[in-house]
Amino acid sequence: MLVSYQWLQDYVDLSGVSPEEVAELLTRGGLEVDHIHRYHDGMDGVVVGKITDSGPHPDADKLTICQVDLGDQSSQIICGATNAPKASKVVVAKPGTVLPGNRVIEATEIRGQKSEGMICALDELGVSENLVSKEQQDLIIELPDDAEVGSDALEYLGLNDVVLEIDLTPNRSDALSMLGVAYDISALLDRPIKVPEIEHGAVRKNAIDQVSVTVEAGIDVPYYGAKIINKVTIAPSPLWMQMRLVAAGMRPVNNVVDITNYVMLETGQPLHAFDYDRFGSKEIVTRRAYAGETMTTLDEQVRTLNEEDIVITNGHTPTALAGVMGGASCEVIETTENILLEAAQFDPVRVRNTAKRTNLRSESSTRFEKGLDAQGTVQAAERAAYLLEKYAGGSVLNGIVESGEMPVFEQEVELSLGAVNTRLGTELDQKETEEILYRLGFGVEDLGDRWRISIPSRRLDINIQEDLIEEIARIYGYDRIPTTYPVSERSAGRLSNTQKLKRKARRFLEGAGLEEAITYSLTSEEKSKRFRLDEFSDDVRVLMPMSEERKVLRQSLLPQLLDSISYNKNRQNNDLALFEMGAVFLPNPGEKLPSELWHIAGAFSGNWTAAAWNKTAEPVDFYTAKGIVEGLLEQLGLTEGVTYQVTKREQLHPGQSADVLVNGQVVGFIGQLHPTFATREGLPVTYVFELRGEALLTEQDKTMRYDPLPRFPAIKRDFAVVVDAQIAASEVQHVIYEAAGTWVKDVTLFDVYEGEHLEPGKKSLAYSVTFLNKERTLVDEEIAKVHETIVERLQSKLGASLRG
Repeated sequence: MLVSYQWLQDYVDLSGVSPEEVAELLTRGGLEVDHIHRYHDGMDGVVVGKITDSGPHPDADKLTICQVDLGDQSSQIICGATNAPKASKVVVAKPGTVLPGNRVIEATEIRGQKSEGMICALDELGVSENLVSKEQQDLIIELPDDAEVGSDALEYLGLNDVVLEIDLTPNRSDALSMLGVAYDISALLDRPIKVPEIEHGAVRKNAIDQVSVTVEAGIDVPYYGAKIINKVTIAPSPLWMQMRLVAAGMRPVNNVVDITNYVMLETGQPLHAFDYDRFGSKEIVTRRAYAGETMTTLDEQVRTLNEEDIVITNGHTPTALAGVMGGASCEVIETTENILLEAAQFDPVRVRNTAKRTNLRSESSTRFEKGLDAQGTVQAAERAAYLLEKYAGGSVLNGIVESGEMPVFEQEVELSLGAVNTRLGTELDQKETEEILYRLGFGVEDLGDRWRISIPSRRLDINIQEDLIEEIARIYGYDRIPTTYPVSERSAGRLSNTQKLKRKARRFLEGAGLEEAITYSLTSEEKSKRFRLDEFSDDVRVLMPMSEERKVLRQSLLPQLLDSISYNKNRQNNDLALFEMGAVFLPNPGEKLPSELWHIAGAFSGNWTAAAWNKTAEPVDFYTAKGIVEGLLEQLGLTEGVTYQVTKREQLHPGQSADVLVNGQVVGFIGQLHPTFATREGLPVTYVFELRGEALLTEQDKTMRYDPLPRFPAIKRDFAVVVDAQIAASEVQHVIYEAAGTWVKDVTLFDVYEGEHLEPGKKSLAYSVTFLNKERTLVDEEIAKVHETIVERLQSKLGASLRG
């Protein structure tokens, strides 16, 4: 919202208060001023001049030589504007003046004729060309006869104004008007507010005899009012009004259109003026548009409407898109004599949807979208009628033709002094609090231990006690509210166990050489079914997906990680090790929201170590991924009860995939992508893992146990056993631990052999077993007996035999 400092003074006496002080007050009061615009600071030497004589330049057909009276001197100035020969009072920049853009005006010669200064157009004084009316573009400024020769032209034009740019919060729709800001300044300064004049001289004719209003859907148009103003003369609006519109960022058009815009900026109520004689009937009907119905709007664009749009019609065809833009068929033009003035309330949601669909966001639609002061609609219409009578010569017909009922605003909120001081930490007394409420324009009824506060209709944002307390705080002054420390038990901040374990997991994976990826939580319906640890028949869908590829919430992290692998491969980045820690979303039958679970996943492709002069490249394999998972589990304190079990999962290689189990429960998997799946997806040989993070982030026994250095030597024995090929090495290892008893310290697999010299379907596993007795030295006979027990147990449980 752009607020003119000079315009603001029409409503509140700002004497002794500078624009900077007003900006500071507004900011402290909750209306943050982002910027103070001073477009014409330091521009001296721009004065009112009078052209006393003019004639064509002898050597240039398009130039005029003007003799200009500047009050204290007479100067010859050459001008190229087409209206120079007939202009009288003009704006002159004397030699030495610095215009916007650092343009220095100097006395010079133009084709042999001296020119002492420049006669200015609006854009040369810093007004954006977009804000100059079509009639004034490329023309010098022509001032009225009351402009005093030699006086400050910037002051006369209002171009020495200061404009405050206010960044409004969404709830303060009342501040989308000059009066709304003025009410705040009035309360902050405790100075009275002056409301604009609306009394006009209505003629004996009644407006109801000239037009009727019918509202077909009251929910769309709660109120519609129409006034008739006859015998208007279309002309430029007063210069002061044009300059105020320019300060507010609006381009002047003509006196009728400018007055409707001026009143909208002043009161916050959008208005629209139709050419009554071109309206097409004496009947106004508001309704929903028909599907496929078309109309041409003021921007000369043909709009196709739908059944959600509200239109203003003449009983047959649309003449305006309600709250958004008028129609070209009854636009106010130069020959317009009679005005049909609209002042209405429209459904905010429908106005917003129409403006968004048609891409016609405007000052008008913005105000309708946020909600209007129900009690200000008629007053705005009367204010516009007053200005049309005064500046367009119109005759205002008696009354306003209405349909629907103006929404009644009767908002009352109860408030106690104790609640105010408790919330703010202040010690305000009853008198001081009541004074602030009165300054805000609220009605105050004393109920003894509390007040009943009547909220003015312009303040749609105040509904509860806390809203009132906020109002008191901002008028009292946030800077005056005492600073206090919270009184409560204090404890040092620390990470929860889950946060610690998550950080530990991330640091381990990064330290192991993986790079963290962050991918979309939304995926396609097909990808959501891949690599799921839990099988569900339903997906978790979003209501308004951005695309087909982002319509379902993921149930696994791997599909998006594989997209990252593919993206990098296509850009010749082939050696990749990525991980992600994030949420997956599982259906939660009977509940509105899905279950959100934390997972850890990784994907590897290419070489794990690069080639060098003394070694060859080492490609990623199954054991690379398994080693990362083993190290991760160890970092999280899971050193016991972790096993790996051969598995068959869709999209994974059947011979190189395993489930990860903790205490017998599956918590994830490791594996190579199935070659068929990888080829179809355009992926290289890739290994992946995914783990249920929730199952891993449990409080583990963190007690550290130390064993003294052994006093007695350990004994190591190696042996190889032949078992069926389908028996896992971990099963053999488990049987060895069970059979060896308390003396076994370590069992390590150091060789696996399949092929020649072994029966088909058999394999040889070689283990190194370390024995240690902490109390004494073991002898060979004891180790031999344990060795025999191990062999017998392997034979009885697994059908194993010693390899010769």
